[in-house]
Amino acid sequence: MKRKSNNMSRLLKSLFLIFLLTGTGSIHAQTGKIVQGMLRDSLSRIVAGASVLLVSDQDSLGTSSSQAGIYTFNNVKGNQFKIRIVSLGFEAFEKEFTFPIGEQKMIIPSFELKGIPNMLEEVVVSGVITVQVKGDTVEYSTRDLKLREGSVAEDALKKLQGVEVDKDGNVTAQGEAITRVRINGKDFFGGDVKTATQNLPANIIEKIQVVDDYGDMANLTGNRSGESTKVLNIQIDPQYNKGYATTLRVGGGTEERYQATGMVMGFRDKTQISFLGNLNNMNASLFDFNSIGGGARGRQGGAGGRGGSGMFGGSQGITNTGSVGLNMRHDFSDKLKVYGSYSFGRDDNNTLSNSFTEYIGQDLTEESDQDNNSIRANHRFEGNLEWNISDKDYIKLTPQIAFNKNQTDNLSKSIFYKESLLDNIQDQASTGDVNSPRYNFSGLYNRKLNDKGRNLFFNFNYDNAVTKNELDQILDRLVYDPANQNEPINEIFELTLREIENKSWNAGATLSYIEPLTEKSKLEISYDVNTNDYDNSNHQRGVDKDGNPLTTPGLNYAYDYDYKFTTHRVGASYMFENDKIKYSLGASVQPSQLKGDAFSATETALIDRSNFNIIPIARFEYKFSRQSNLTLNYSGRSSEPGVSQILPFEVSTNRTNITIGNPELDPEFRHSMNLRFRSGDFQKGKTFFATIRTELTQDRIVSMNRRYTVEGDGLYQQVGYKNESDPIYSINSFYHFGRSLKEKTYNIMYGGGVSFNKGISYLNTSITGGEFLKAVTNNMIISQMLFFRYNPSENLEINPGVRYAYNISNSTLQDFESPNTSKLTPSIIGSVNITPTTIFGADVAKEFNKGYRTNANPFILNTYIEQRFMRDQRATIRLQGFDLLNQQTNIDRTVGEILTDSRTNRLARYFMLTFTFKLQKFSGIAPDTGSSFPGGMRRPRM
Repeated sequence: MKRKSNNMSRLLKSLFLIFLLTGTGSIHAQTGKIVQGMLRDSLSRIVAGASVLLVSDQDSLGTSSSQAGIYTFNNVKGNQFKIRIVSLGFEAFEKEFTFPIGEQKMIIPSFELKGIPNMLEEVVVSGVITVQVKGDTVEYSTRDLKLREGSVAEDALKKLQGVEVDKDGNVTAQGEAITRVRINGKDFFGGDVKTATQNLPANIIEKIQVVDDYGDMANLTGNRSGESTKVLNIQIDPQYNKGYATTLRVGGGTEERYQATGMVMGFRDKTQISFLGNLNNMNASLFDFNSIGGGARGRQGGAGGRGGSGMFGGSQGITNTGSVGLNMRHDFSDKLKVYGSYSFGRDDNNTLSNSFTEYIGQDLTEESDQDNNSIRANHRFEGNLEWNISDKDYIKLTPQIAFNKNQTDNLSKSIFYKESLLDNIQDQASTGDVNSPRYNFSGLYNRKLNDKGRNLFFNFNYDNAVTKNELDQILDRLVYDPANQNEPINEIFELTLREIENKSWNAGATLSYIEPLTEKSKLEISYDVNTNDYDNSNHQRGVDKDGNPLTTPGLNYAYDYDYKFTTHRVGASYMFENDKIKYSLGASVQPSQLKGDAFSATETALIDRSNFNIIPIARFEYKFSRQSNLTLNYSGRSSEPGVSQILPFEVSTNRTNITIGNPELDPEFRHSMNLRFRSGDFQKGKTFFATIRTELTQDRIVSMNRRYTVEGDGLYQQVGYKNESDPIYSINSFYHFGRSLKEKTYNIMYGGGVSFNKGISYLNTSITGGEFLKAVTNNMIISQMLFFRYNPSENLEINPGVRYAYNISNSTLQDFESPNTSKLTPSIIGSVNITPTTIFGADVAKEFNKGYRTNANPFILNTYIEQRFMRDQRATIRLQGFDLLNQQTNIDRTVGEILTDSRTNRLARYFMLTFTFKLQKFSGIAPDTGSSFPGGMRRPRM
């Protein structure tokens, strides 16, 4: 038995070794033929940076053309092969070749690439392709960026005009948040932004694209409709197709801080494997579990009864994080490609906060302290199969599975004052246990019916989610007599035990047919159907301190409610495109139905609402020149009410806090319009981006708040809902101007924006009856920023700058008095090589806050010094000091008929000593080392 066990162990080790070698792409010396050539355009100009592939029955090699337009392949085995060339701005090129008999080297005559007329030409600065703009894509070359060895993608992003990376690693481009990241056009760990930007070595990146993504249908057919999302696509230099990159880091510090992180990325021709692991208590999560659900179509409509998943970690509170993930991609052939990932994360977050709340018009204030603990464990698997059946047929299938578990333990202590006298002291405690499995499957099929643009497109999705929630909540309120502030006159104690199960599924499909009318115009006819179905139950019972049942109305109930929201959309649009103008005009009709019922042992309510919308289809794009364009896009969509909004029965965790839904609610309908302008003189290092985003909502679901005090009991709150007849809108603008001088040694970035949001709610301060006052709250934020970067070489960088935000709020409520708030934040971030192997860096920022009840003005100082050593500087020791003055905090304000100022704890002062070992080897390139910062390894930032 022991020998069998040893044999089995050796077998498993052998299989694991084979898998590892296959995944990470071990490099072996090879001998073979050499193929070399040069690329030019139709005007005989050199084409640099093009992706070149060589494919034969024995080879699949990739590289890119040099600055001289030359490409080279070594170790070619096949005698007959194809050369394929892809470059932005040019039509794809493919041609077959055969090695001359007896020859070991073949020089291929220059290829003449044909430019695409409607694409903007590449712009060259000092011989390097810097920026290209084409429609909805802005592409940056990273080859001329002054980056230290060991930099990661995040460091490169910080140097791109119009792109910002905040202190928590969140990325925005042209004023909009980046929602997904792809590597070579494929999702990396489900599209997690930080996972890619904080782990991918910068030296293997060839280009970074910022894309306004309209989904798979737009990518395949070129017809863009609906709302876009900002996506980052990172293209790896083809010369790094073989090799590996490894980073290991361990560290410990004061305040019991610790860190252990590892990253391995392996590339071998058609196979890529990445493994990431992370263990720390420094608020550095590795994965964002919100990103599940993209696929070929994605879930449509509102949230309904779905829930349970969410991103953990973040900057608030203190977080202990453990996570691990595996991402794999393999191209079985040029036609069949498979990729997928598995991610697991466990997060233990403790957040302390205090707040001050003013209840407008009631002379009632609340001071509150909260201690919230959340433990979340998440499993996520995503797969993807892409199959080019033929030159005309394409299939994509995407399965996704997630299992989420969330345990919460929250404590809150509040003191209420009425007319400046103590009214009551309230303690609330709640514990929850949520389990949320979710399954999603989506796919698409595209058929090119001819070479002139006739096309048939079909996609579908099915998404199933279940949320089971067990919630126990205690309310303990001591009420005081205004005439006697020393002794309580009444106590309210209630323990409620609730069990909630929300099941939901979403299914939908889209069918699109495109018919070319002329060489420059075409007609699209489309049909879309979508259904969101919810099956929910909510059971609760109330007990006193001794466990005896309470008979208080509203505490004991058992409700079941099912409803379905279905939309059909039929539309037609005319599309035209020439060298300057591209537009789509048309319309669609969308009938929708919201239908279901809600019932208990004694009550029943029916839900049956039908709506009809006419939706314009409008998109316009104009190219002023090869370096500037303007795009305008309109989209419309409807969304159904949520579970709590539509349930017609009284639901309350205690007698003082009640929610009653409205089964007569109509779905909301949102009109969105985006205007984007991009321009610049890239040869002179100038860039300008401007965006205006507007949204108008019809039948907006707003809250009806009945808020009153009862003598001897304190504050009661009851919430209902209605559709607002007045349109509710928001307007957001952003602009950015950048200027680079002396080959990017000096960079100036100036930008900002204005946002305006209109909100409506209703307030009634009587126990029964009375008139609901309409509270219209207008909020405007004016923001500005100015930054300067001095970057003469990779060894020195200084970034001084300042940000300013002014927040203006007003309300139609008579007693509303909200002082405007402002925040001014000057900062300076820099690093310098003291010696070739010793680096010092600092990050200093000061906040000046005005208008808050308590103006915290933290002065944040972070610094580090690191020493590199060992052969090829593969090892680094770093001493880091974070928040040296121990002033880190976070303040915020929310405004409505309630005004709340809050402060939340953040990671405070600590010192950390870390050891990092890094090794890279790609295609015969010598191992490269440095101080990268994968998940949780970023340089300290304010």
